[in-house]
Amino acid sequence: MPTPVLLPDLLAQSAERWPHADALRSDGCAIAYETLQAAVTAHRDGLLGLEIGRADRVAVWLDKSPETVVACFGAAAAGAVFVPVNPVLKPMQVAHVLADSGAKVLVTSRQRLALLASMLGNCAALRHIVLTGSADGMPEVCRDGLALHSWHALARSPARVSHRVIDTDMAAILYTSGSTGLPKGVVLSHRNLVAGATSVSSYLENHPGDTLLAALPLSFDAGFSQLTTGFHSGASVVLLNYLLPRDVLRSMDRERVTGITAVPPLYIQLATLDWPPAIAQHLRYFANTGGHMPRETLAALRRRVPQARPFLMYGLTEAFRSTYLPPHEVDRRPDSIGKAIPNAEILVLREDGTPCAPNEPGELVHRGALVSMGYWNDPERTAERFRLLPARAAGLPLPETAVFSGDTVRMDSEGFLYFIGRRDEMIKSSGYRISPTEVEELLYDTGLVGECAAWGVAHPTLGQVVHVVVTPAPDGALDVERLMTICRSRMPAYMVPAHVDVKTGPLPRNANGKIDRKALAASTEQSHGH
Repeated sequence: MPTPVLLPDLLAQSAERWPHADALRSDGCAIAYETLQAAVTAHRDGLLGLEIGRADRVAVWLDKSPETVVACFGAAAAGAVFVPVNPVLKPMQVAHVLADSGAKVLVTSRQRLALLASMLGNCAALRHIVLTGSADGMPEVCRDGLALHSWHALARSPARVSHRVIDTDMAAILYTSGSTGLPKGVVLSHRNLVAGATSVSSYLENHPGDTLLAALPLSFDAGFSQLTTGFHSGASVVLLNYLLPRDVLRSMDRERVTGITAVPPLYIQLATLDWPPAIAQHLRYFANTGGHMPRETLAALRRRVPQARPFLMYGLTEAFRSTYLPPHEVDRRPDSIGKAIPNAEILVLREDGTPCAPNEPGELVHRGALVSMGYWNDPERTAERFRLLPARAAGLPLPETAVFSGDTVRMDSEGFLYFIGRRDEMIKSSGYRISPTEVEELLYDTGLVGECAAWGVAHPTLGQVVHVVVTPAPDGALDVERLMTICRSRMPAYMVPAHVDVKTGPLPRNANGKIDRKALAASTEQSHGH
């Protein structure tokens, strides 16, 4: 079997080797590899019939479902670029992703389209909308020049020849919050995705007998990785849209899950529940990403599933995956994020580009095949984060682009890494990265505040929550309840402020004349006695 080169190869090769094995399970239904491959091929042909060009963007705004998987892999098979949109985003954020990515096609449901229809006028590149579900009662065209297609009709298109693609071509754009403004798109190549699948599945030792639970959003790098690692190894992937943590345990029990990857807030909730005894008989590993796993939570999980191996991981969307701590090291160094994953190198550098001494804090820098192509349509930020490595940093004979994470870490004398903190002001809540600037912009858009500032405060289960300080608009008093109602209607739940402090007068400024978040955070913490 040849080595997979492009993202669709992961699925195609498993379909050839294990055609009748379950590739996906969703809502009690199983889809075999050969069936999934046929659906991807049909969707590819349908997209090509819409005259989708090489590297055209195809956005997918759906819950986790077989259609979501088919749409993403079908777009990649056609030579296009898929843009998975987090299903919890509000229409305003979705419209931004569509406009910013220049999506030509949107795959969604009619219920979601109804929420988005009034904002599509700002999505100038959009030409086609593909609606899942029944073809009966197709809605009217949302605006001139926008064609609607049913999912099933598209799947009946004649076979066509895909655009030529090589491994360094774009495959996906994953949107993640940046330190300023609205979400930014991280561009991943076929090489990034295949190298990530090969690396992660190797240390997790995934195999055809595995059943992986896809609990994270597929718009996350770690969420989409459940598909790529599963298909690379011929495993079954269970797609789960859950409301309560107990739903996760029920799915793990019912589907006999052998591997789960989740974020600390979910694990903290799971650790407080009673687990069905059968889970301990088949769960082979649990992997953590998106933040530090508290020691008490890790200990509680290990008591519930003592035979399951814990993998503590660290990753960047800009480099897909970066480090992991081998399970046999967890007892010795439970606070470590481990060492570089296979086929990657992690450096700890000073500001002048020289390597740090053991235990000296420095910036985590990732080099290798998993380093993404940069930020979509943002050359300035790309140049800031993706930079040439000085030869002295790694003894390289030629210059090479690496991703500078913005995270401060230290490396001990044995090469194990420890996370210290972020250099920017990003808020990390429930595994999501939240831009304080985006929160502030949405608050200003309400017209109810004069000035505002947002930052993160520690939370025992969510990692952090959003805290904001606001002043009333010049024309009157501030109605906090009304402000919060608007926030809940315009923001995803994880972004809604947990605390709102109302102050009078102008907020403090730093030397550059900008509102000083750090000074506000310090004074607020002091006034609350923390």
